[in-house]
Amino acid sequence: MDEKIQKDRIRGSLIGGAIGDALGYPVEFIDSYAGIQRKYGNAGITRLDTGQWWKSEDCSTGKAWVSDDTQMTLFTACGILNAKEKESALIPNICEAYIEWYYTQSGRRNKRFKECWIGDIPELNQRRAPGNTCLTALSEIIAGRDSHNNSKGCGGVMRIAPIPLYGVAQGRISDIDALDRLAADAARLTHQHPLGFIPAAFTAHIIYRLATDEHPEKETFRNYIQEGLESTQRMFANHAEEVEKFVSLIKKAVLLSDIPTDDVRAIEDELGGGWVAEETVAIAIYCALTYFENFERAMIAAVNHAGDSDSTGAVTGNLLGAAIGYDAIPQFYKDDLELHDVILHIADDLYLGKTTSYQK
Repeated sequence: MDEKIQKDRIRGSLIGGAIGDALGYPVEFIDSYAGIQRKYGNAGITRLDTGQWWKSEDCSTGKAWVSDDTQMTLFTACGILNAKEKESALIPNICEAYIEWYYTQSGRRNKRFKECWIGDIPELNQRRAPGNTCLTALSEIIAGRDSHNNSKGCGGVMRIAPIPLYGVAQGRISDIDALDRLAADAARLTHQHPLGFIPAAFTAHIIYRLATDEHPEKETFRNYIQEGLESTQRMFANHAEEVEKFVSLIKKAVLLSDIPTDDVRAIEDELGGGWVAEETVAIAIYCALTYFENFERAMIAAVNHAGDSDSTGAVTGNLLGAAIGYDAIPQFYKDDLELHDVILHIADDLYLGKTTSYQK
């Protein structure tokens, strides 16, 4: 795969994830699809909301806001790049980057944890519905205690796309098992239930495969899903019960994608709300597989339900963006997306494997 295609896929996955996040963020806490319809019409939310209607009127920036999902994704990327620069292990540096993000959410920067240049960007210092599990786990780490929880929330999986994308770039990580474990370990920093980190390994596996396939098709996507499930079963054999539950849910998502059905019913009645990681990934697989040739329809399906719409949208966007690349994503999404240029810059830095100067 040549340089241009690799860069396009890395950009596509990060921008795609941010688009899904921004599309779902305004409806994340609307407790029914009917409520979404009352606000946005019979088709639900279909375009990015640039008005921030759920905030005060003076908050509008003319761009659709991203949530903590994209914030933490960008800090994941910065942690990776910091590790590369210091020639040190990825996970400790990712953890330190998350601590930097934690301080942005508290309204104060910490001099010890100030290595991510994105920490100076105003939009990344705003509270965008940060997850309580992430905040609590990081506060324990800051206090010098090991984080111990039994959370399988989706806060671990929605942020890991930069790990496989870094591995994709220039063939930097060819051992896909090692890459999958890195994603699981990054999620486990804050989410210690097996179903809080196992889905992260699976998602990283699929993103890597899609991003390295020059001409991905729906059937090859299916093959990657099956391969990812088999890898998950082998890698996490010590968590057999949780793996079985995860595999069963993903297989249900694949099966549903073959059956003509109402997307809202398929998601809410069969796959869940996406508040926990296995459901988030199952919904993303369903939407990406059902609408593999139509990014816009996949995004609409991924967020229009009474669940964690920004996270299900983000993971769906990460998957499809890795498959189709940045150039194939509809321009209207890019035009209205907050932090678009920052995200592209981070994507290109992931390709290069180093942090470069950002110019507005």
